[in-house]
Order: sequence, then C-alpha cells, then structure tokens
Amino acid sequence: MQRLQGKTILITGATSGLGEAMAHRFAEEGAAIVAVGRSRERGEQLIRDLVEKIPSVRARFFPCDLTDANAINSLRKAVQESGFFIDILVNNAGVFKTYRLEEITPQAYDLVFRTNVAAAIFMTQAFIEEICERHGNILNVASIGGLQSYIAGRSQYLYAPSKAALIEFSQLCAKNYAKDIRVNCLCPGPNDTPIYENKDFSRILPSIPMGRMGEPLDVARAAAFLISEEASYITGAILTVDGGSSI
Repeated sequence: MQRLQGKTILITGATSGLGEAMAHRFAEEGAAIVAVGRSRERGEQLIRDLVEKIPSVRARFFPCDLTDANAINSLRKAVQESGFFIDILVNNAGVFKTYRLEEITPQAYDLVFRTNVAAAIFMTQAFIEEICERHGNILNVASIGGLQSYIAGRSQYLYAPSKAALIEFSQLCAKNYAKDIRVNCLCPGPNDTPIYENKDFSRILPSIPMGRMGEPLDVARAAAFLISEEASYITGAILTVDGGSSI
C-alpha cells in the first residue's frame, strides 16, 4: 500500500541528509516531490536519482535561499505556476552550528535563527492557505536538542533555543489550525548525516541507549507515518526518533 499516493509534498533542505532520505521514502510511497534547497547541482541530481528509481514519479527541484522572505514568496509563485499544488509541507531545512556563549555574534544568531526558525515560519505563512484548502498537513523537523527534558552541551546556546522555538511554533499552529490541517513536529537525535562535519561519533554513542547512530531512513520512516492518513488523529505531537537519547 502506498500511503502517500496522490499527495504533493514540498520538502525544504531536500538535497542531503534527512531531506534527501525523506524525498526518496515519500516518492516510494506514491507522492509527487517538490524539492527545495540552495544547491542547484545537488537538487537536480536528486531529481535524476528519484526518476531513475521510480520512473513514474513527478518531481521537480526549486532553488531557494530560505533565509530570504522575499525569495520564499517567489518560490510559492514558481511552484504554483509549475502546476504543483501542495498537500504537505515538510520544513526540514536547518543548520547545526555550535557556539559557546562567549562566541555568539549577531551574524551567528541571524544565521541560526533565520535558517532554523524564520524559514519554517515564512514557508508556513506562504503555503498554509493552500494546505488548509486541501486539508493537508505540515511536519516541522526540529531536534531533541530543543526539548526541555534534554539540556546538554556547552556549545548549544543558539542551536537548542532555535529548535525549541520551532517546537513551540509547531504546537501553536497545531492548536490554531486544527479544524483544517494537522501540524506535527519530528525531533531526531544524533544522525549520521552531512550536518556532522566531524564523523568521530565515539563521544556520542555512549549517550544513545540503543548503541548506534541514527540513519536518515529511520527519520524518513517516522516522517512518512506522521504525514500519512495513518496518523489522521494526531496533531501537535512531538515525536522523538533518537534511539532513546532523550530518555
């Protein structure tokens, strides 16, 4: 059974890591894919990979700088003019930048909060009317770093608050738009993705009860469930996919 047959899904941050895995998983489940990212080269390669794997898939890449609200408005128009009407929005784009308190600059603050929070807010603003009309749903990808129960590290002074803000934003939208759409939040734990520049996971593994790093497919599978009709009575949820790290 293809749980996402007939749905059109827009994924931000779709050209690598979790976003790329979700694009493949959702396409396998029957969805049309609107992939958004900054790298045209990686985006076009993603589309070629999807078509090679699933020749019948309807998929297109749109480049966009999501830290620019005007660019997001232009993206919405381009998507609609291309004949894609969005049922599901997955706000996945994010940056993992670590700063100690004394290292934070206004530029660092802007980078992290514009990418991790403002992008999701303005993408939601741009597409929510269309998604409400189609009775679709929104999935925001945060992190266990944003959970109140998971305060860790001496260099998370920007990343963790940005993800906490995204979690709060998700629940506000879930409550206020519940009659028309569902809005949920996915909180991955440590995953072996390009977001980690240092691939030495020896310090991380002892904190994961299941004893292994997460894989992008672990998150993609959970995401596919939350955006499918199998989760039709779930909204405002915060689902951790972390191998037990946040316990």
